[in-house]
Amino acid sequence: MFNLGVPAQEATAYPLAAAVRMQLLGSALLVAGVAVVLVAVAVAALGLPGIVLAVTVVVAVAVVVGLGLVAVRRWPVVTLDEHGYRLRLLRSAGVRHAAWREVEDLVTATLKGHDCAVLRLRDGRTTTVPVRLLDADPDAFVRDVAAHLDRGHGYRRIR
Repeated sequence: MFNLGVPAQEATAYPLAAAVRMQLLGSALLVAGVAVVLVAVAVAALGLPGIVLAVTVVVAVAVVVGLGLVAVRRWPVVTLDEHGYRLRLLRSAGVRHAAWREVEDLVTATLKGHDCAVLRLRDGRTTTVPVRLLDADPDAFVRDVAAHLDRGHGYRRIR
């Protein structure tokens, strides 16, 4: 590919916001706690051996510790590089990855009460990123995506 005087741009990764990670951890703690209580009730009601409860508690603690490690780790949800973008962990985002040349434009929208950045592809598909989920200023994220998109299309800003 030709370098038309546009310097390469480094990849940028955006992790989940800390509040979202903690909500996920809290949900996992709740589920693990309910599982332990249900097993404890079953052990008491059915006269099962105590080892069943002990194993359940050990498994629940292991799951909570594992999820705690995942929650404090800043896994990238959106990665932007000179070639395109990639999304992980967002179930209903639409297209998970595309090259910048496939992207028609970037718009912002409010969908179901959430501010989103929407990448519209040339073939009519879209990628929707709820900006509240990212550990970044929403305006800065949109500017960064727009800068990557401009570079991907070979545009340069006039200064």
